[in-house]
Amino acid sequence: MSDPRPSFWRRPLVGFAAVAGIVAVVVFLITGLLMSIFQRKQEARNPYVRLVEVSEETTDPAAWGVNWSREYDDYKRTSESTRTRFGGSESMPDEKAKASPWLTRMFAGYAFAIDYRDRRGHAYMLQDQEATRRVTERPQPGSCLQCHTSVIPTYRRLGGGDVFKGFEALGKLSYGEARAEVVKTGSSNPVAGRTETTFQHVEGAHPVSCVDCHDPQSMELRVTRPGFIRGIQALAAGPEPVPHLESIERWRRGARATPYDPNVDASRQEMRSFVCGQCHVEYYCGPKTTLFYPWNNGLKVEQIEDYYDHYTFPDGHRFYDWSHGETGAEVLKAQHPEFETWSQGIHARSGVSCADCHMPYKREGAMKVSDHWVRSPLTNISRACQVCHPYAESEIQARVDAIQGRTHALLERSATALTDLLDAAKAARTGGATEQQLALVLALQRKAQWRLDFVAAENSMGFHAPQETARVLAEAIDDARQGQLVAAGLQARQAPAPSTQQPRESPAPSTPRR
Repeated sequence: MSDPRPSFWRRPLVGFAAVAGIVAVVVFLITGLLMSIFQRKQEARNPYVRLVEVSEETTDPAAWGVNWSREYDDYKRTSESTRTRFGGSESMPDEKAKASPWLTRMFAGYAFAIDYRDRRGHAYMLQDQEATRRVTERPQPGSCLQCHTSVIPTYRRLGGGDVFKGFEALGKLSYGEARAEVVKTGSSNPVAGRTETTFQHVEGAHPVSCVDCHDPQSMELRVTRPGFIRGIQALAAGPEPVPHLESIERWRRGARATPYDPNVDASRQEMRSFVCGQCHVEYYCGPKTTLFYPWNNGLKVEQIEDYYDHYTFPDGHRFYDWSHGETGAEVLKAQHPEFETWSQGIHARSGVSCADCHMPYKREGAMKVSDHWVRSPLTNISRACQVCHPYAESEIQARVDAIQGRTHALLERSATALTDLLDAAKAARTGGATEQQLALVLALQRKAQWRLDFVAAENSMGFHAPQETARVLAEAIDDARQGQLVAAGLQARQAPAPSTQQPRESPAPSTPRR
């Protein structure tokens, strides 16, 4: 017999309420999802909240960190120790000569022979320069500060508003005098908690800071270093093709009515390398003339060498960094030509910037930000390398190790060839060879040593451009061995002629007694 009572779902009110409840839950979930999407889009559209104003005179990165806390937190991590096979960021790096004793001989007579340590993170760039014996025991020019401190406001103050005049004025001071000027300029820090924009002057010197690479109003990337701006303009006006820098090639095809301006003409992707190329380059920063980048003929090692060979100081003497302590050769010192070496490599030709590998993008919530913990990509392979190279981290690490290991082996062979040349040159001089006779030997030393140092001073151990680096080291070996042979020939000429006297005959052995 069937139950005359209606089933649960046949009760109209209960069924309607259940359906309404399900719909309400669905609507709630969809609304929550849409609100989350909208919120994330708003976060992406407004990546920061400007709590305080910063200006062109705000050199203290902590003041910028009030608005851009994510980037500032990353920047502070450049003080942390990291390590790779051929370098890193140590709490107190060892002397490079400890692992490569030949460096002391290569730099004989120069400040780098007394103190030359491995690199550290950006947070230490000013502190390490102030503490090195190259500065505390040898006189150095104020131009050295261009790439070790946030210096543009000081240039502007000394130049009466003209950054380039201030750049030249600071370079004429001693290092101690120039540093005192930077401290005096200090930083104009915003005062929080007021209705009007107020700044407070605070004396002090800071390492490279936000204002060096970012416009304080728009946060757009920009270059500020006068040396770089003049150097890139000279490169653009020169004859050497630069296919990896399309904006320069485009400017060359145009009317050239005004000099190339990286802050106007360069693409944003190019700027992600230019901001690094302000300092990670080869340049002259000695006391004899204003700091300059030798890019007029191009960025290759021999093009820079040719520019130096045809450059004369204001006193009329040809360009050189110092007279070698063992041979007297007028030789060159490479700084840290990462930008020049990167320019010859496959990554530059493929449109990969410095920041893509050393400051890769990362996600924080809905925000895409560039990692300001600037460091070796080998400490961050998943984000620095695997975005383009879909291989296991172990495979990528192995490939880098192979490139750097081969480069290091070539570097050591080049160093051996150079020290053999130094030995031969000293022996020839001791044997009586004249300056005129030694001229070719010393010229070959200059060429070999320049190429060896160009690679040794560059901080990628060949990875930025493996084939180009191998070519440069091969030329270093060739030049050093040629110089060694010439010096050996001079020694042979100075050696005393062999005696024509016949050697005495040895007495016949006595007959032994029986």
